[in-house]
This record gives sequence, C-alpha cells and structure tokens, in this order.
Amino acid sequence: MKKAPEIVIAPPKAIVGLGNPGTAYTHTRHNIGFLILDALADRHGGIWRSRDKMDFCEITLNTTPVLLVKPQTYMNSSGQVYPYLAKQGIKAESMLIVHDEMEFPFGKVSLRVGGSARGHNGLKSFISVCGDGFARLRFGIGRPDEREQVSDYVLEKFKEPARDLENALDASVSLIEKLYRE
Repeated sequence: MKKAPEIVIAPPKAIVGLGNPGTAYTHTRHNIGFLILDALADRHGGIWRSRDKMDFCEITLNTTPVLLVKPQTYMNSSGQVYPYLAKQGIKAESMLIVHDEMEFPFGKVSLRVGGSARGHNGLKSFISVCGDGFARLRFGIGRPDEREQVSDYVLEKFKEPARDLENALDASVSLIEKLYRE
C-alpha cells in the first residue's frame, strides 16, 4: 500500500478558528475551531481580547509569534476578518484555518492546503475574500444520520465523552505545535 505524501506547511503567522459567537454555540460541533484555539491559547498563556468583530490573542510557538483569531461574526461571514489580517501583512498563504469536517469520523485530524469549501460556509466566506491558498486543519465531527439535517447536526453539542473530546483537542493542539518545530 502506498503511503500518502506528508503535507509540508510553513509555520502560519495567523491561525483562525471557525465557529459561531455566543454561549449557545460554545460546545457545538461547528465551533470546534474555537475550542481548538482556546486549548492552544490556554497551553501557551494567550489572553483573549476583542476588536473589529473578532477575538484574538498572540502567543509564541517555538520563538515564532502567532496571532490566534476567532471571528465574532456568524460562520457564513467568517471571512470578514481577513481585511484586518491583510492590513497586518498576513497573506492567505500565511494562515491556518481550523474547522469542523463532516467527511472524517470524530477526532480524526488532517492538514490540507487549498481546495474547495466542500459545502462549508465558513470556508466559502474566506475563499470569497482571499482565495483558497490557505492551509486548513480539518477536525472530524462525523456525519449525521440520514434523517438528521446537516445544519441541526453541526449546531448540536458533542455527544462523545468529555475525555474523548479533550484527547482530540490535545492531539489537534500538538499537531499545530509540530508545524513550528519542523
């Protein structure tokens, strides 16, 4: 069996976690991007601040300053934060977008550069303002049952045990940290 080639991604200057604002969405599948960034910020002493429709903090990963961003617009408008990032000199190719991925089982994590949005409205929003040249960390949330609507499924809270979610978040943070060690 042929092994898939390993994806090489330059250490991103900004990491954007996708999600929806507000406590009603805090632990929903669609907010996994926010959860991963919260875990990364916690591990590296980041302190969140708010500005221009986003929450952000700065951390250092292996001597590299990194801007973490959680858009405070709804998912469909996530790309509205890109003009701010561009003013900071951050190009699409220097970003990592962290998002939920229904095509993967719960907890599977994968890196990818470029490609289509595959129906993900947060990615569609970013692609519409900066193209598709950014890297992505895709976190598996699984697919809904046939009878369940996708929109309902992604807005549900995780049903997996808390320990499984914690382990998956930890694995995601470790994968991001690895980008800064290579």
